[in-house]
Amino acid sequence: MDEKDLLIKQLQAQLQSKDEQLQNKDEQLNRMLAKLQEASQQHVAVSEQFVQQIEEKDHQIALLEQKIKKLLSTVRGSRQERINPDQLLLFSTHELQQIAAELEASSNMEEDPLSESDESQEPTTRKAKRRKLPSNMPKEVRRYELSEEQRKCPCCGELRCEMGVETSQQIEFIPAVFKIIEHQRVRYACKACQENVAIAPKPPQPIEKGLAGPGLCAYVILSKFGDHMPLYREEDLFSRMGYELRRSTICGWLYESGQLIEPLVMRMKHLVLQSKVIHTDDTKIKMLDVGVCREAKFWPYQGDWLHPYTVIDFTIDRKRTGPLNFLQEFAGYLQADAYAGFDCIYASGKVQEVACWIHTRRYWHEASDSDPKRANVALGYIARLSQLESQLRATYPELNLQAKRDFDSIARARQQYAVPILNEFKAWLDAEINSGRILPKSLIRSAFTYTLNQWKALNRYTEQGYLSYDNNTAERAVKYPAIGRKNYLFVGNVRAGKHAGYFYSLVNSAKSNGVEPFAWLRDLMEKLPAYRQSEAFSQASRGEPVTSNELDELLPDRWLVAHPDCKWNIDSIRREERKRKEVLKRRKRK
Repeated sequence: MDEKDLLIKQLQAQLQSKDEQLQNKDEQLNRMLAKLQEASQQHVAVSEQFVQQIEEKDHQIALLEQKIKKLLSTVRGSRQERINPDQLLLFSTHELQQIAAELEASSNMEEDPLSESDESQEPTTRKAKRRKLPSNMPKEVRRYELSEEQRKCPCCGELRCEMGVETSQQIEFIPAVFKIIEHQRVRYACKACQENVAIAPKPPQPIEKGLAGPGLCAYVILSKFGDHMPLYREEDLFSRMGYELRRSTICGWLYESGQLIEPLVMRMKHLVLQSKVIHTDDTKIKMLDVGVCREAKFWPYQGDWLHPYTVIDFTIDRKRTGPLNFLQEFAGYLQADAYAGFDCIYASGKVQEVACWIHTRRYWHEASDSDPKRANVALGYIARLSQLESQLRATYPELNLQAKRDFDSIARARQQYAVPILNEFKAWLDAEINSGRILPKSLIRSAFTYTLNQWKALNRYTEQGYLSYDNNTAERAVKYPAIGRKNYLFVGNVRAGKHAGYFYSLVNSAKSNGVEPFAWLRDLMEKLPAYRQSEAFSQASRGEPVTSNELDELLPDRWLVAHPDCKWNIDSIRREERKRKEVLKRRKRK
């Protein structure tokens, strides 16, 4: 082998070595590239995971913010639900003005002096005048004279003569006092035979062999269930009045009084169930039980204008058996919230559901922060319906305290003006829900779901003029137990809860019918004991409906006809103030 061959072999060996080195480097590069691709994929996966976590956190933050807002609104109290001013074009001002003009032209009733004659004048600021003192109030005259030395004239020293009296008046308060009433029953006997002894009868008392008279029983009832005063505060008050009455004694009086008024409340219940429409709601109250404090319920049932009484039922829970037992004899319209426990009542076909637009509006108002566009569109439709009802209240006002109105005209107006708005609203709801752009488990979805599920019941108020756009009647009825529980906190047992419902029924019915509660309750405590042997008391003791009309003269609206001097005057003043405020609101809207 010559040198060329050796050189060629060396060159080939070097080339082979170079190829092996290049292959090793390619393998290293491939391994590095694979590692980089793997790292890149991991980076993308981590980035996507982070993005998903951030979106979930944002969603959780939004839900928590909504919960915090709702909790704050609960703690701070309810505030007026206003719509976004940018959406006010949905109100159609020209259309509403035309509706108002047509309604006013079609009304054959007298013009409301507050809503018509006063609206033509601009409100003026008037200085408040002191109200005249009543002439029948006891008066004590205190005369102030100068002494003989002070009456001497500084010029001549002669006594100055009286030339007039300057008078001014003020009101003084004298606390109530206890009075002992001694009942003396005279015995009679024959002088000749000393036999046949007779004794004058004593009128039946609210608490037989008890210390409390009718006025004291009425005062104790009204103090706790009308003025929301716990028994320990009544104990303090009686102590300041000069007589110590322990709360255990007062509690016993309330038990006996509850037994006495039960037949009258059961009679009111029988009449309420004959109403064409009943408004109802519920509110909670704590009840003491063995080893636990349970959450019980008060259920107010408000009758119509022909049966203007409020009966408040007590149950130990919120199960459907409570309203089902109370309303088992009722046939008509039931206006309530969307509580599922009422579904078994509607299933019978005797009772028609009427929903509340105020409850519906609350769902849309809560969604106005997360989805303001669609929420304010819905609020605009609801505001148009509310504006129409305000105009109807002004055109067809209440004719008495029992809320009687021109129901036929109201029904025709709703069919003519409210139904087209409702049809337009329903078309918009269907278009939005079918678009697929509404997120599940969101507040706006809840608003859509609630409104569509309740749509038939929400439209039912247009069928009759005596039906209501809202359920504010029942909301006002639960005000008394709701305020009371903030003061006395709980009821002691089931019987105490039922008696509390009876007392609230009387106080609420008295005030809603314009009756001064104390005067009526005192008269009840005087007259009801005479009916203890009546058929009404027998029916109540057997747990039957009180169909006997023996107690009807004691019902608040009928009692006021026989006692016109016992009208609840402060309520009339408040009603006039509310009317004037409503007039001012209508002026601003115009």
